[in-house]
Amino acid sequence: MKNFLSPRRDFLRNTGAAATSIILPRQVMASLANIKTPIKIGMIADLHQDVMHDGPARLQAFLDAMKEEKPDALLQLGDFAYPTKKNEVVSGAFEKAHPRTLHVLGNHEIDDGHSFDEVAKLWGMKGRYYTENVNGLELIVLDGNEKPEKHKGGYPAHIGEKQLAWLAKQLKTLKGPILVISHQPLAGPSTIDNAEEVQKLLNSAADKVLLAVNGHTHIDHVARVGRISYLHVNSASYKWVGGSYRNKSYPPEVHSRFRYVEYTCPYRDSLFTTLTIDPSRGRINVKGRESQWVGKSPSQLGIADKPNLTDGREICPKIRSRQLKIADK
Repeated sequence: MKNFLSPRRDFLRNTGAAATSIILPRQVMASLANIKTPIKIGMIADLHQDVMHDGPARLQAFLDAMKEEKPDALLQLGDFAYPTKKNEVVSGAFEKAHPRTLHVLGNHEIDDGHSFDEVAKLWGMKGRYYTENVNGLELIVLDGNEKPEKHKGGYPAHIGEKQLAWLAKQLKTLKGPILVISHQPLAGPSTIDNAEEVQKLLNSAADKVLLAVNGHTHIDHVARVGRISYLHVNSASYKWVGGSYRNKSYPPEVHSRFRYVEYTCPYRDSLFTTLTIDPSRGRINVKGRESQWVGKSPSQLGIADKPNLTDGREICPKIRSRQLKIADK
């Protein structure tokens, strides 16, 4: 598989974006003091190995960058790859890249017929939802794929009563600081259908919860509800546009072998980020990375902007550098 990133261009795109500041509530400072040194997590979202023709190269670009970044853990935010034999080129490379690799269940992981419990087992996860302590930082990883009682079809986006009770217990007993991780967003566009219930729980623990992080939406965005900020990490690969806006962005031989690529507006380069929690400065830094569209953008295809989502702003081939700061710090 040809690697489409030049090292020099890769460096420029990682460092060129200006930081956007987001203020965190002052009360999290006490829990932040529980960690003594900076903690860095490498994150990649929505690789969609089973849609893209160049998934292994996109993942490798992430893994190569992480060799330089030296994070404390690697985290993939879901819609990664079906857990099949042919996809071991991706899942195996991810697992071997770092002593601590963490998974989140995306809605597309079951498209090849596996159940979510089977996927969790095949990936060596503690469970569909779980906690992980990374050098004093508490990660609460959620499963937003549960079905509500009156599910009407399609991919469910819900956190059930049992998991909610578990979440409430973790928020109460963990000392913090806490990152809440999910595939589907808990706030902003395309939230789970009982998002308000989850937001209320997180807001009740705003003295411990630093940030909630999700994939799924394929946008670059931060939402704020109450005292909690919610970071949407952009896809490594593309923005989905659907059958009404099919377009040919790659040579014919690519589209003949990978039929769903024409349903997307791909990014030329792989997108990913590192999130660094710096307790001494009371800051969380999100490292930016910028690419370009392959072919036309969604707006050039005639797709109208949705409420609070603007082509060229949230809908874009980039992850912006951001800095989240403790109030008055």
